[in-house]
Amino acid sequence: MYEFLIRMNKLVFFISLLVLLNFPTSFAEPNEILITFSDTMEQVEFDGKWTFGSEWKASSLETFGVNKIRMAHQGDFIYVMINQLSDTTYNKGSDKAMICFDTINDKSVVPNEDDYCFIAILEGKSVFTLQGGSPFPFTSYYNKIINHDDLLAIGTMSDGNDRYSKIPHTTYEFKIPIEIFGRNNVYGFYLETFDASNGQSYSWPEVINKTNSIKIPPPNLWGEIISIDKSLPEFPLPFVVFTIMFLSVIILSKKLNYGRLRINIH
Repeated sequence: MYEFLIRMNKLVFFISLLVLLNFPTSFAEPNEILITFSDTMEQVEFDGKWTFGSEWKASSLETFGVNKIRMAHQGDFIYVMINQLSDTTYNKGSDKAMICFDTINDKSVVPNEDDYCFIAILEGKSVFTLQGGSPFPFTSYYNKIINHDDLLAIGTMSDGNDRYSKIPHTTYEFKIPIEIFGRNNVYGFYLETFDASNGQSYSWPEVINKTNSIKIPPPNLWGEIISIDKSLPEFPLPFVVFTIMFLSVIILSKKLNYGRLRINIH
């Protein structure tokens, strides 16, 4: 019995290690990003770039072309960083990044009031919030609304602290208050960057074929971000899995000890 318990402990350790090493990228489907909980996002310096070595390390990673998306949630905020390695030209006030949320993931053909977009301008002093529900197609059916007081969206050029390249390139940081659209375990999601030097837009999902760089594609063409730990709670999935396994071993060991005690009594 004792040897069996030792083997079970080793098995639980091995499985837990695999979960910790492979989460979250192992389970993502095409056009899905598994957003993770991180207890380090409050340490992020919102200056529009990767400021120190571990700043965005504890976050999900997705790519679009050569560009990188980092994403995490903590407390009442969703955090997003865009590392646009493809844009090495400095176009102040012209380069931009936009992230959009279909907050109930109804994948509507025309944006409605549960659809939001947030725009950061390179070295810009303002952030823009758009909400669906406009009757006008020339605005892609969005209205500009007042920003939430705690919303942050900043763009600048990277420096030598960047994780991916020492060549300066455009980077953007977003801090989105969940209060704007509410907690959910699945959001529709779209991301787009604009490089003013060549007039090109780059997007995630990449399957979207835009015929007009000004128009925002409808939510039915977007991808998804998924909080696999459900509704963005404050416990990451690896911690939950490990805790369940650990408690299972304790219960099993108690049962085995009770069984051995009964055998000794008889």
